[in-house]
Parts: sequence; C-alpha cells; structure tokens
Amino acid sequence: MANEEDDPVVQEIDVYLAKSLAEKLYLFQYPVRPASMTYDDIPHLSAKIKPKQQKVELEMAIDTLNPNYCRSKGEQIALNVDGACADETSTYSSKLMDKQTFCSSQTTSNTSRYAAALYRQGELHLTPLHGILQLRPSFSYLDKADAKHREREAANEAGDSSQDEAEEDVKQITVRFSRPESEQARQRRVQSYEFLQKKHAEEPWVHLHYYGLRDSRSEHERQYLLCPGSSGVENTELVKSPSEYLMMLMPPSQEEEKDKPVAPSNVLSMAQLRTLPLADQIKILMKNVKVMPFANLMSLLGPSIDSVAVLRGIQKVAMLVQGNWVVKSDILYPKDSSSPHSGVPAEVLCRGRDFVMWKFTQSRWVVRKEVATVTKLCAEDVKDFLEHMAVVRINKGWEFVLPYDGEFIRKHPDVVQRQHMLWTGIQAKLEKVYNLVKESMPKKPDGQSGPARLVSGDQRVQVAKTKAQQNHALLERELQRRKEQIQASSVLPGLRIKEEPVSEEGEEEEEQEVEEPMDTSPGSGLNSRLANGLPAVRAAGGDSFNGHPPPGCASTPVARELRAFVEATFQRQFVLTLSELKRLFNLHLASLPPGHTLFSGISDRMLQDTVLAAGCKQILVPFPPQTAASPDEQKVFALWESGDMSDQHRQVLLEIFSKNYRVRRNMIQSRLTQECGEDLSKQEVDKVLKDCCVSYGGMWYLKGTVQS
Repeated sequence: MANEEDDPVVQEIDVYLAKSLAEKLYLFQYPVRPASMTYDDIPHLSAKIKPKQQKVELEMAIDTLNPNYCRSKGEQIALNVDGACADETSTYSSKLMDKQTFCSSQTTSNTSRYAAALYRQGELHLTPLHGILQLRPSFSYLDKADAKHREREAANEAGDSSQDEAEEDVKQITVRFSRPESEQARQRRVQSYEFLQKKHAEEPWVHLHYYGLRDSRSEHERQYLLCPGSSGVENTELVKSPSEYLMMLMPPSQEEEKDKPVAPSNVLSMAQLRTLPLADQIKILMKNVKVMPFANLMSLLGPSIDSVAVLRGIQKVAMLVQGNWVVKSDILYPKDSSSPHSGVPAEVLCRGRDFVMWKFTQSRWVVRKEVATVTKLCAEDVKDFLEHMAVVRINKGWEFVLPYDGEFIRKHPDVVQRQHMLWTGIQAKLEKVYNLVKESMPKKPDGQSGPARLVSGDQRVQVAKTKAQQNHALLERELQRRKEQIQASSVLPGLRIKEEPVSEEGEEEEEQEVEEPMDTSPGSGLNSRLANGLPAVRAAGGDSFNGHPPPGCASTPVARELRAFVEATFQRQFVLTLSELKRLFNLHLASLPPGHTLFSGISDRMLQDTVLAAGCKQILVPFPPQTAASPDEQKVFALWESGDMSDQHRQVLLEIFSKNYRVRRNMIQSRLTQECGEDLSKQEVDKVLKDCCVSYGGMWYLKGTVQS
C-alpha cells in the first residue's frame, strides 16, 4: 500500500489495436547514421523485393560532396567494377562510387510480440508487425570487380600461350550416363544448401515505387495505423454486455447444446446475430437483404445501437442509391469467385453490377437489353444483378424495388455528399471501361434520382419564376456592386458589360462580356495583368463557374477555403496531376465536419482556375501516343514560384519536361548547369529532382506521369 501511494497513477491512456496493416507492416532496421540525418533525406534511387523470400534491396545515393568522402577511393572502386569504358550497363555511370546497395535479412521469424505504436490525442494505437528486416550494405560490386579481374587475367594468359603452343592433339572422350536418381537422393538434393540458394536466385525481383515521408500517399497510408473504431461508439472485442460476460463465466453445458435443434449453415437467428460485432451484423444483413432503407436497418439492429456508428459501418459495405442502401458488388462476388452461369471472374461481375447500380442512380427504370449490350455479360448474370435491386414491370422494364427515401437525403447531407463523390469516381471508371458517352450526373447534390412524376413541368416553371422574383433585388444589388468595382479598378480601359435579361423560365443568367482592344504598344501593360493566361478581370471575380463565384474572388468563404487548400497542397507537393489533386481534395473533404462550406460543390473548372490563380502553371507534358493515362492524369500542374532559392532550378526542370516525357539525369544535370551556372551542387540537383520527379527504370519522370 505504501508503494502504491508513493507511485500514483498520473494518466490513463486508452490502447487500441489497429488491424488494417497487420499483414503488410514491416520494420526496416538501417545501419547507424548521424542523428542529424534521416534516411528520408537520402535519395532512394530504386527499390525491389522478392515477395516469397521477404527479401528487400534498396539502392541509395552517397553524398560525394561530403568532406568525409574519399573521392580517390570512390574513383578507384568505380574503375575496378566497370573498367575504363562506361556505358549504360555500368554500375557507376558517373565513374564514381555514388550509390550503395542495402540488402535485407530476417532478424526473427516470430514477430507476434512486436508492434508499431502511434500516440495520437491521448490514445495509443498498436499495429502488429508482419516482419522485421535488417538492411545491411551489400558488397556485390566487389564480386563484379573480381570477375572482371579474372577475365582479364585469363585473356592475357590465353594470348601468351597461343603464340607458343601448337594445336592440341585429338583426345578420346568417354561418355557416361548418370544412374536414375532415387527418392532419398532427390530429397537430400532438394534440402541441400546449394539447391535452396539456386531456387532463391531464380525468383525474379519485383520493382517497387518508394514514397518519402512527406509524400501524399505516405500520409494516406499512415492513417491506417489508427484504429477506425477509436471513438468508442462501435463495439470492440474488449467490450461485452453483462449477458455476454455471464455467458463467458457460466457457459452452457454440452447436454443443453445437444438438445438444441441444429439450424442450417446458411441461417443465422437474430439472437446469434446480435452477439457479433456491429460491423459483422451490418455486413450479414446487407449481404442477405441486398437492398434496405436506413430506417429498417436501425430497427433490425435494435434501439440501443448508435446511428452514427451504423452510418459509419454501412458505408463500408453498401452504396447509396435513391436514398436506400444497396450492398456493394465485391461483398457478393469475392475476389477469387466466378459466375455460376458463365464462369466470368468476379472482377467482371462487380463491374457489370456497378453499372446497373449506377444506372439506377440516374433513373427509376433500367432495360435489361441495354445492360447486356454494354456489359457483354450473359442474360443470366444480368438477370441476377437486376433481381438484387429491382422488380420487372411488363412492357416497361425493371423498376427499382424501393421508393425514393427523401427523408434520409434530407437528414444526412454529409453522407449523401460523400456517396455522390464515390459515384462520380465509379462513373468515370465505367465510362473508360465501357467506352460510354460521358453523361452528366444529376443536378441534385446527393446524386440520386428522385421519385418519378413528383411535380409537373408547369409547376416547376412556376416555382422557378417565384424564386427568380424573390432573388431579383439581390441580383440587382450584386450587379451594381460589380459595375462599381470594375469602374473603380480600371483594369482594362476598353471594358464593356453586357447585361442579359432574366429568362422566362425563371432561370436567371448573368454574363459579362469583356472586349479587349488590340494593343501592341510596349507600355500597354496587358501582359502584366495576365495570370497564367487569365485576364485580371476574371481573376478579380468578373466571371462565374457553374453558378459558383470564381476562385479569385476572396470575398466568398468557399473561394477562400479552396484557395487555402490549393496553396497548402502545392507547398508540400510541387507537382500534381489533376487526378491526384482531386483525390487529395476528396480526402480533405472526408476529414471536414458536416456542413462545411466546401460541401456546397466544387467543379473541376473551379478547382483548375484556383490552381492557376494560386501561382501555379500547367505543364504540357508530351505523353506518348500509346499512353494509358486518363485525361485528368495528363493535366499536370506545378508551383512556378514558391519564394525559395530553388525556384529557378525548378522552372528550368519544368521547361525540360514540357518538351520531353522522360529524361535522363545527365541531361537534367547539364541543362541546370548551363542555365544556373557551374557552381550548382549535387545536393541542389537532388532536391529539385526529389520535389518534382520520380525515378523508374533509370529514367526520370514528373510526379504522377509515369505509367508502369
């Protein structure tokens, strides 16, 4: 008791077990380095792995400009390894030992006692380690040098002996045939060290992409080290109800269990279902029912279940269609399964079923012949898709089985917005796979089709007219304010505004036509008012995009939030494709609280204009004709000026990639030296390459443009 009083409890920390990376997380132990240097600061030239052996090989650059580096020794090693003639197959193309290879070895086979810990906001998250690998320097270049030395000696000896010795006499050769190998001899040969080494050497290397500590993909994967159920609203294995604790303390006898009737293997009672974790309950219910309103799901799970936890769990196994939840295709068709009708693999079935679900987000009705024509699947598979979520109507087609749930759409706009973004991504994939004509998604923010025949056309026109009359005064004031701003700023002397009247259908259109007179005089100053090809009047808020204010207008909260996101993103990553930028923006939206201003809807045009207004430029990379990159992946944006010392180097590098899809390092080095002077150090070249490029197969590409 006295010891407990002397050592009081200062703080209690909740510990969570994260399993997302339990089968994929490895710990790499590097050789000792100075405390001021981390391995993320060293450029990783290449990485490859042998998955079966769990063997990793990394190639890292050596700082040849360090005062502790012996340049004469590095030149001697490169000469011994590659000889006097250096070509593309040489180990050290710079005739200097400027890189080092690290090869891994397993420290222990049992890693069950080890875990990676992440402390975040008073919580400790543990992830079990799948393996621990020690990386040690590899001296294979010495073997290559010895082999070249032996070859040179053999060539010299052969040249000397050929002058003195005469042609050898013909000798008789005895041919022997080996006896059949017995089973015991074969087993000894298979278990021998030589055979195992040969088998390990035959396994091919798989090249990997290395992403640094500050890369967006590293930040995304690092989120998996956090337990998703750490908020406490979901059931975990360590939380049991009183009845479950009683069952654990006093389990039923075996006789009582024998008396119970044996149920079929595919039948699960509600009592048994409620003993499972919440995520498993939702998955089993959706897999059996396939289509369900959220209210019905809550009634099946019980009144004590928190709706927030259910919403989080349902989005992992189902998609929102017309306000109702439909089970995901990969839940019904696992990865290694196939169609019982045609034998088509699960990947093709999931794609076809996603197309049917997406069609129901567009309309209440789907025609089976249209689905079969687009997906190229047999009639039985298409019928199974439709029977999961629709009912057939004679002479009409297939109608979605449940009515439109407008109440759920109204109560949960944040969930609806996330589902809309997911459907937008699925639509882009379907259009690419099935070569569909690009269709516009529904204008409703939730992306779901509303109930059919809800209001007539005349009623909609009347509602639009009423809304236009209510907003007329507000629009007049806004238009007058814009006129005064343009006249006061005098951005362009020949500016004229053309006002369009309100349309009869109630849709108010507001356009500004800017007429720019031809002025070729040096003092016109027109180029100084252009930002990435955009007139300054447009960047100041004289245009609108899809009903939203332009990104340059800093008076709106949406524009300010979007501008702040774009500037922060490009300060971390200097080069981004439009596809990668949209992915990062969707991750940013998912982290925002419900009701945030950015959920009002951001178009691709608005996002691109914000990037250009933030001091970035679009790099017209000449992609090869046979590239598999999508149009969004071919739009590359880069931060032109960040205010640091590397701006000039980065601009020269970006100009190189505006004419070449891939470039060798020596070309980049020579161009930077030509433009920036002879005093350019290797560290500065490595920094600009690390900021903007990736290396693959000995060539350098802009980030996001390499297609492996």
